[in-house]
Amino acid sequence: MSLPPVWVRRLVFGPVVVALALVLLTTLPAWLLLAVAASPFVPGRLRVPRLIWLAIVYVVWDAAALVALTALWIASGFGWKIRSPAFQRAHYVLTGRFLAMLFWVARWSLHLSIDVVGTDPDTALPGRPEIVVSRHAGPGDSFILIDALVNWFAREPRIVLKAALQWDPAVDVLLNRLPNRFISPGRTGTGTLEQEIGDLATGLDDNDAFVIFPEGGNFSPRRRVRAIAGLRRRGLRDLAKRAENLRNVLPPKPGGLLAALDAAPDAGVIFVAHTGLDRMLTVADVWRELPMDKRLVMRFWSVPPEEVPATEADRITWLYDWWARIDAWIEEHQPAAYPSGTGRSRSASRSSADA
Repeated sequence: MSLPPVWVRRLVFGPVVVALALVLLTTLPAWLLLAVAASPFVPGRLRVPRLIWLAIVYVVWDAAALVALTALWIASGFGWKIRSPAFQRAHYVLTGRFLAMLFWVARWSLHLSIDVVGTDPDTALPGRPEIVVSRHAGPGDSFILIDALVNWFAREPRIVLKAALQWDPAVDVLLNRLPNRFISPGRTGTGTLEQEIGDLATGLDDNDAFVIFPEGGNFSPRRRVRAIAGLRRRGLRDLAKRAENLRNVLPPKPGGLLAALDAAPDAGVIFVAHTGLDRMLTVADVWRELPMDKRLVMRFWSVPPEEVPATEADRITWLYDWWARIDAWIEEHQPAAYPSGTGRSRSASRSSADA
């Protein structure tokens, strides 16, 4: 389904979300009572109340973000200076605070812990921009990565992400005000898209992080099979053979990363793997896992710019080498339950970081 025009999304979607949030807040006790009453008829620990609570929290969170974004728009002179450095910074601060709020609720409600091992993007080389290349799997993993970059590492991300995310009114308004690119399925690999990515990666400064997901979507066994078949149809038999050895990730699409590397030759590269949400491929999987009681582990590897290959062919081979390494790491760190009542713990997990 194609996105409605911008004016519809701004004048209809936004007000509807705010109105819905007000209705849900005023009727919250009734919703929770109904959810608790339904719990004995549904297997699992308070699945219905948790789901209702999280849905209401997200709608209210979205509405609150829209109100804050409207206030910034007014303060900028009704959009006059909305893209000035000061207001760009204000939007990044707003992003960090709203993500911190969202994940505080998620950790409390879902018993979800998020740990980081490996290299911090802010300490790999101070004063150096980074291109962050991440796998894509599980619900909300992109939100988790952006939360880490903004709140843990004080980075200002520029993101290449799916156009469908603009159905969320707050995400739509916020990310369109910041230097990001929304892409639509079927456009990957085109010269136009690579040019857009190159433009986005141009001019990165010392606290920027250009974020790209080369797989193009969340991992699933079916998508893996289709991606390998697509490589064979294009005559890329060597890459298809390498992709067949990848069990936990999709074969990466190199075009966007190559464009970013050309546009930002002074940037380092941070490869990101994570595990913990891998088995949640469908809405039914998420429902079955509530409460999650999981420990999500994110692994960062830092590559300085001088170690990035120079030619396109070498860069594609290098990317597949890294994807094989990420695949092996995921295989060794399959999702496991995590004791409830715990939160983020970067320092503890880094002490046991593996290669």
